[in-house]
Amino acid sequence: MPKSDRKHKPRNMAEQVRRLLSLFVPEDRVLITIAADPDALGSAVAFKRLLWRRVASVTIARNNEITRPDNLAMVRLLKIPLESLKNLRADDFSKRVMVDSQPHHSKDFERIPQHVIIDHHPVGDQVDKTPFVDIRPRYGATSSILTEYLRAAGIKPSTRLATALVYGIKNDTAGFQRPALAEDVAALQFLFPKANQAVLRNIEFSEMRLKDLEVLRQALGQYVVRRHGIFVHLGACKSPDNLVQIADFFLKVDSVDFTAASGTHHDNLVIVMRNMGARLSAGVMAQRAFGDLGPAGGHKAMARAELPLKALKEHLGDTKDATLKDFVMRRLLSRPQKH
Repeated sequence: MPKSDRKHKPRNMAEQVRRLLSLFVPEDRVLITIAADPDALGSAVAFKRLLWRRVASVTIARNNEITRPDNLAMVRLLKIPLESLKNLRADDFSKRVMVDSQPHHSKDFERIPQHVIIDHHPVGDQVDKTPFVDIRPRYGATSSILTEYLRAAGIKPSTRLATALVYGIKNDTAGFQRPALAEDVAALQFLFPKANQAVLRNIEFSEMRLKDLEVLRQALGQYVVRRHGIFVHLGACKSPDNLVQIADFFLKVDSVDFTAASGTHHDNLVIVMRNMGARLSAGVMAQRAFGDLGPAGGHKAMARAELPLKALKEHLGDTKDATLKDFVMRRLLSRPQKH
């Protein structure tokens, strides 16, 4: 049964909404920054709805390229307006909001002072100066938190907004196979009757493109099994999203409760981890295994590390695929961590 997160949830959500909205004035031009995935997209659209008719304009900007088929389908079918962060100047906006992320998650975010941060990831060290912060690490999805804001504000979500939030919750909780709270379930129960089920199915079934099958074929030919875990290094990747697809795919294998898919993208080694074991935390493992070399962390069920190849070359002597594969497996297998 999902637990409650009363420790992190504000006691009076109506007052919380009033305090949030008091930060904005009609002349504000608002920038919402996200690392685009289903939970971030749903949360951003919900925050934009909170500000409807309260500010001059709201722009949602992503710092990443969207390549996963389900994410592309979500943006297209739900007509979510998005801009690329690299094409915008943060100083052109009077208020800046971040949902489903925190400044330390990306160098793109670190340079932008925020007025509001709402998130469900573990609390970082760069939020102290933000006027409004609501971070609830035990929640399964930020979309659940934003749903509580909508309800406290007396806003009935449109069909498109409800559909976006439902998919955000379902995606980040893996259909409640990952850790979640009673609040996540309550949010889904509130939203589900209002969502477009046909659109949801279309988004959910858009898991892979034809060209992704080649990556899957490569992974099936190279994976290694150790201690109820599957590990695979894919070499140079066109997109880190392929690593997410592979890590998720291998977690469906019987008797496997931990997966790690790694590959190089641009100037980084990217490691994506998934966990269903009761004794392990993927986020703790990521931080302790790779945190000395670059950004690493996440939740109990899912985590990620991005390590600069330059730093790895100094540490390892070279960055050949065989060297990187051995490095990832050695670090993860030598540092098993209890929850």
